[in-house]
Amino acid sequence: MHIDIVSDVICPWCFIGKRRLARAIEQRPDVSASITWRAFQLNPDMPDEGMPREKYLAAKFGTGAHAQRIYTTITQAGASENISFAFDRIRRTPSSRAAHRLIRYATRGGNADPVVEALFSAYFEQGRDIGHRGTLSDIAAEAGLPRGEVTEFLASEAALDEVLAEDRSARRLGISGVPCFIVDGGYAISGAQEPEFFFPLFDLAQNKAVQPVE
Repeated sequence: MHIDIVSDVICPWCFIGKRRLARAIEQRPDVSASITWRAFQLNPDMPDEGMPREKYLAAKFGTGAHAQRIYTTITQAGASENISFAFDRIRRTPSSRAAHRLIRYATRGGNADPVVEALFSAYFEQGRDIGHRGTLSDIAAEAGLPRGEVTEFLASEAALDEVLAEDRSARRLGISGVPCFIVDGGYAISGAQEPEFFFPLFDLAQNKAVQPVE
């Protein structure tokens, strides 16, 4: 089966959802799944240079106390998936367009998952600015991609149209929040669900695949 994951690398629940999907697949040895990461921008109007984290939080949540309550919930959920969220290390909220372009580059190479994992970890656990092209080139190299090629790719506008088109397509489908997991193009589940919530979708996709053609 094939799973499209509509996600943004600056969404903590997408990081958690990625880990939970991996556990779901691991718990179902009968499932063989390929994955494509689809771009969604939580902040489509974010300037390319991003903005200071404090300013972003004030605009989004209003008060620091509100943000802290949300962070506590996310941190607890992340700990159950071996994610060490370090929100205090994040100094800027970036535009995620360049990071999505990097994911498209990795997808063309046939395996985007290590890059997606590295981006999530770099931002949420290490506090690195994943809107900065030099940082993205470093992360790509750490994930095994050729740094020089990635640097040249990011310096252009390659794959930008693809990223923006995926974002628009998701919104036309009614997706307003991420993560969203679409199985075989016909079954969807939203949110960072526990592994057992994926199993009915796996069953539906497998049953459809084995139905005889009349």
